[in-house]
Parts: sequence; structure tokens; C-alpha cells
Amino acid sequence: MVQNWTVTLEPAAPARFPRSVIPVWVLVAAGAALVGLFVPRTEAYGWLVLVLFGGVLVTFVVQLGLDEKQGLVNRVMASLGGSVVILALATAAYAVLA
Repeated sequence: MVQNWTVTLEPAAPARFPRSVIPVWVLVAAGAALVGLFVPRTEAYGWLVLVLFGGVLVTFVVQLGLDEKQGLVNRVMASLGGSVVILALATAAYAVLA
């Protein structure tokens, strides 16, 4: 008896991946730049936490607003992971400039 097994592979990265992740990174980078420009250095770290919180909110609004549920976890992780890296770089820059 011969069984034919077929496996259907889905695309690893949907076309919406960059369009739903990169805008969040841009907003977080803009928020970090605004904190650097307008907030005193002694209070900058507290404001960066709020920028991260805003990035989390925007991430979930954007991702849950899409009709595509495939790859949701990957898109959320990429969006939040990139936001954390951007804010870590901003924090390092603030520490060097302070």
C-alpha cells in the first residue's frame, strides 16, 4: 500500500510584514528623538518607558487591524523587539551625552 503525503508550505514572510513593522519602528525612533530634544536628561529615562508603552499600543493596534492572522506572533515580536533595540540605542546615546 502506497500513501502519498503532500505538504503545503506557506510563505515564511507575508508581504505585509515590512509594512506593518517598520512604521512602528519609525514612530518609536521619532519618540526617542523627541524625548532627547525636549526632555531634560534627568527625566529622559522615564519618558523612554512611555515611548516603549506607546510602541506596544501602536503595535497591537496595527497588527490586530490587519485581516491576516498568519504570522501575527512573528510580526508582533519583530515590531516590539526592534522597538526595544531602538530604545536601547537611544538610552546608550543619552548616557554618553549626559
